[in-house]
Amino acid sequence: MKALQVFKLAAATALVAASLHAYAQDDAASGATAGAQQQATPSHALSKQEKAANRALSRKVRSALAKDKKIDVARITVRVRDGAVVLQGSVPEQAQIEHATEVATGVQGVTSVKNALTIRPNES
Repeated sequence: MKALQVFKLAAATALVAASLHAYAQDDAASGATAGAQQQATPSHALSKQEKAANRALSRKVRSALAKDKKIDVARITVRVRDGAVVLQGSVPEQAQIEHATEVATGVQGVTSVKNALTIRPNES
């Protein structure tokens, strides 16, 4: 009976030692991972700044389109990436498609405009 208790104690000690060793490896690995994350953080922050700049330019373009009385912006989506603007959606007349490109091009910060607007049929 004492042999069984000694065996259980030895097994428990081995498990504890193995778990402490595994825990120590996880700490070392997470330390290396934390260092990698710290190196990745500046580029991640830059990505957030780029996204914020894209959203701000998108709002400027949308605002310029909305202020222009010749354009119906109800169904126009403005997407921006690094100054390149994409206009998507539909307008009731061909003239609005061409004019929307002119207005978007005139917004400060816009480098190019891709117009993917379509003409929607008049709704009765």
